[in-house]
Amino acid sequence: MTKRNVLITGGARGIGAATAKELGKNGYRVFINYVNSVEVANELAKEINFEGGEAYAIQADVRDDAQVASMFETIAKDHGGVDILVSNANMNFTQKPFVDQSWEEFSQKLNDEMHASYVCAKHATVSMIEKKFGRLVFISSTLSETPAPSFIAHGSAKGALDTFSKYLAQELGAHGITSNIVAPGLVLTDATSEAPEEFKEFIRSMTPTQTISKPEDVANAISFLVRDESAQVTGAYLSVSGGAYLS
Repeated sequence: MTKRNVLITGGARGIGAATAKELGKNGYRVFINYVNSVEVANELAKEINFEGGEAYAIQADVRDDAQVASMFETIAKDHGGVDILVSNANMNFTQKPFVDQSWEEFSQKLNDEMHASYVCAKHATVSMIEKKFGRLVFISSTLSETPAPSFIAHGSAKGALDTFSKYLAQELGAHGITSNIVAPGLVLTDATSEAPEEFKEFIRSMTPTQTISKPEDVANAISFLVRDESAQVTGAYLSVSGGAYLS
């Protein structure tokens, strides 16, 4: 396999870090995007390189168009452009019920989520179209399909992302580019470490596998979707939740 260039936004921690490790050990050249976690991102890159992979930490706030453009220009100049984009950067949101939430609070999450994914995909597809190969993977959430109290901003933004991915799958398929959604349920990461144990136990008890997902579980799903052999899998919504949100 010609070494593929993978950009993982929000790649320093949690799902992003697990994905960087998984793809790094599988022969991909990994770019770990971060905003503030410079030490964590650099240590992760060192770890992957020590294990025989090839990884680079690259700073950019994916909400800032100029920083995104500079990041893609660097990858293109030094390594020939992005072949695989894993759009994983976490966007903060206001956790409130609809009746208590303002439009400004709601639209902030919607705009940040879609803006970052849109602009990164826009840059990534330039080199993908040239190479007649590309993999777009957007990290959504089961909350886009299964509402939960006070998550209306988050779930709605992820729902928009789900539809966006389908349109990209339809428009870009002829260029050898796939676009897919990976939708985790509850995942045991730093971000969810403060969730009450009673809540985690409730989710576990309601999950057919009787387990809560780890970042590595999500990374394995992403790894499948970005393979050359997964060319016929596009426009999909892949839930990684142990079957907790069966419809």
